[in-house]
Amino acid sequence: MPSTVVAHFSYLPEAATLRVIYVSGKVYDYLHVPLHVYEEMKQAFSKGTYLNKNIKGKYAYRQVK
Repeated sequence: MPSTVVAHFSYLPEAATLRVIYVSGKVYDYLHVPLHVYEEMKQAFSKGTYLNKNIKGKYAYRQVK
């Protein structure tokens, strides 16, 4: 299902980094994210809800763009 918050996301396994591109155009890297969290997000019905409940506030992040 398309998300109203998350435009795209990808995982960089060598850095354990989840990159999230928001609909607004902002890009954030969430650091030290285990692969299983990325896999769960791929399966989640609502990407935005999953992100808010399971990633934001739990992993360090940096704004890329």
